[in-house]
Amino acid sequence: MNDMDSKLHKYTPEQLRFIEENIIKMSWKELTVKFNETFSTSLSHKALSATGKRYGIKSSRTGCFPKNNQPWNKGKKGISIGGKQTQFKKGHKPWNYMPVGSERVNADGYVDIKIADPNKWKGKHILIWEELHGPVPKGHAVIFADGNNRNFDPENLLLVSRKQLVRMNQRGLIKNDAELTKTGVIIADIYNKIGEAKRKSKERRDSH
Repeated sequence: MNDMDSKLHKYTPEQLRFIEENIIKMSWKELTVKFNETFSTSLSHKALSATGKRYGIKSSRTGCFPKNNQPWNKGKKGISIGGKQTQFKKGHKPWNYMPVGSERVNADGYVDIKIADPNKWKGKHILIWEELHGPVPKGHAVIFADGNNRNFDPENLLLVSRKQLVRMNQRGLIKNDAELTKTGVIIADIYNKIGEAKRKSKERRDSH
């Protein structure tokens, strides 16, 4: 998909807001993957980048060091990525070690909890949901019914299938009101059934 394809794609306000909110924390390539997954599109990163330029949305990640700043390892002899020099001695922990149970905010803005060493983390909302209901089934996700990813009230954590989630993102059915979002799940199912019925009808026509 080229720049012309990008211009042909009609971006919704939600999609433009998604680009603007996420480009500050990821590259255009990373954002394109996440954008396509969220909105079930197939845009190329060049097309999405061209859209950003057209709407004045710029990435703050240049990959360069700011003027007068130096790389962290400038002048440090014997430090090499992947070499023995970077390895900690047995029993020693790095200065930024975080114990099991620590919380952090990940690149997507969600709270993670460290569940095991050396570096195993899991979404706090998922852990809370699983504590009450057991493991999240394959092909499903836990979302915040009111859209607030800091509201960990179990009543606000909603299990949806990936198919439902894709449709809800496409149709803007995730609201800042929990009851509306729950209704959105039902509407997403209806859209999915309509889509399935259309697909089967087309297959029957094509087979004749």
